[in-house]
Amino acid sequence: MAYSSGNSSGDYYVRTASDVTELIGNTPLLYLKQVSEKTGCTILGKAEFLNPGGSVKDRTALGIIRAAQASGELQPGGRIVEGTAGNTGIGLTLLANAMGYRSTVVMPVTQSKEKIDTLELLGADLHLVGATSFSDPNHYIHTAQRLAEKFAKQEENGAVWARQFDNLANMEIHQRTTGQEIWQQTDGKVDGFICAVGTGGTLAGVSTALKSHNAGITIGLADPAGASMYEYFRSGETRPSEGGSIMEGIGINHVTDNVAQAKVDVSFMITDEEALPYIFDLLKHEGLCLGGSAAINIAGAVRLAEHLGPGHTIVTILCDYGNRYQSKLFNPVFLENKGLPVPEWLVI
Repeated sequence: MAYSSGNSSGDYYVRTASDVTELIGNTPLLYLKQVSEKTGCTILGKAEFLNPGGSVKDRTALGIIRAAQASGELQPGGRIVEGTAGNTGIGLTLLANAMGYRSTVVMPVTQSKEKIDTLELLGADLHLVGATSFSDPNHYIHTAQRLAEKFAKQEENGAVWARQFDNLANMEIHQRTTGQEIWQQTDGKVDGFICAVGTGGTLAGVSTALKSHNAGITIGLADPAGASMYEYFRSGETRPSEGGSIMEGIGINHVTDNVAQAKVDVSFMITDEEALPYIFDLLKHEGLCLGGSAAINIAGAVRLAEHLGPGHTIVTILCDYGNRYQSKLFNPVFLENKGLPVPEWLVI
């Protein structure tokens, strides 16, 4: 199976985009050499880090804004409020800047310094809150809802709460774009898809799109340790798995409206100890520096490949760049303190 860029003559072309929204999506599939050779499968990563905001969440942000515009909920000059682990906030802020809106982002203070710095650089109205359980009224999602309600009453052009976890515009844009792109890019020869969930939008949207083309495609969930979706898709119970994870933006303990739409055939629990070496090796041997969610996703793709056996084509999501987590994932002191593997070039 060959993958190429450009036109049929082999020449390359540059398309002119009218604004930043047209730079979102249509990301290439990247052949992951080491894990493909290890498993005897073709494992491909959707290069979502190439979106203008640097992550897969640009799609979510665009889908939510377009839906709010279409419904009339988002008025010109209005404010978009969201609770986020960072990447959706970055996407929303970039799009708000480009489309004449304002953005307010609520984020746990435990998220990486790099994401906090990025949001401040982009001009978001950033509110950092303590990390707490979803049942706590001070959880960042509930805080964002209260702020959206306050701004909606106070501001001339109103405000909307993006609600990425339960807003089905999230999964719908992945159904329309990400899933269809994967089908077309593989010429329909995809046997399996797997990724982690943060909101569930990517997994729900892609699984729905791919299953609509071929119900036999195997859809997998890769869940970090300490999250509950692994057990939910196995038994229907939202029971956390043992351990914990340092990975940001993925791993949840309640069933969101987006997760409820996901069509999952098999689930795997992935520890950080299992996942991290994949992104360290990817950087050293294939020249790509990716974040922790990509580590979980690649480990999940290996598990799915082992489940299906050699000769299959499996796609996963390469969510964002590793430099967004440099102070954690690529910090030897942090990793050692957590008892996690340290890449050899960072050993002090």
